[in-house]
Amino acid sequence: MTESPSQNANVVAECLRSWNPKAVVEVIEFRGETTIVVPRELLRATAERCCTSAKLQYNLLTDATCVDRYPAEPRFELNYHLVSIPRREKVRLRVWLGGNDPVVDSLVSVWPGANWLEREIFDLFGIRFAGHPDLRRILLPDDWEGHPLRRDYPVEGYRDVAEHGRISSGRAARHDHR
Repeated sequence: MTESPSQNANVVAECLRSWNPKAVVEVIEFRGETTIVVPRELLRATAERCCTSAKLQYNLLTDATCVDRYPAEPRFELNYHLVSIPRREKVRLRVWLGGNDPVVDSLVSVWPGANWLEREIFDLFGIRFAGHPDLRRILLPDDWEGHPLRRDYPVEGYRDVAEHGRISSGRAARHDHR
């Protein structure tokens, strides 16, 4: 990196705040990484700003991740990891989503690489991405019930899957180290 992480956080946060004072809910510095928490309703606009601003130039989305904080609310923590190749800097955009309405705007229109990342999050966590061009399962069969990375998902699944050559949900081996 060309600047220290705290200088990077200040540049990004101030640039976003000068564009829209409501765009930055919180700035988190931890172990040399910067996270900018943004409100759900401003995610796409903030991402577009990060990508197109001559001062920021976050032109690469390297990853999108989700964390289920169940039973806490807001339940889901959605993180987008961005890189500015010209500036040699990284930042993370974070959005909090409630468990009753896990919907956020898709960022495929900003970074096309978000397509498969958002599909994976949809498949495993059930987060819906408004405006996504092809939101469907990517890892699990189309008829799979539920979202297996949710913390309240049953360890043995919702149904018997022996017909697919897997262990039946009633006979699955336990690995819960009690």
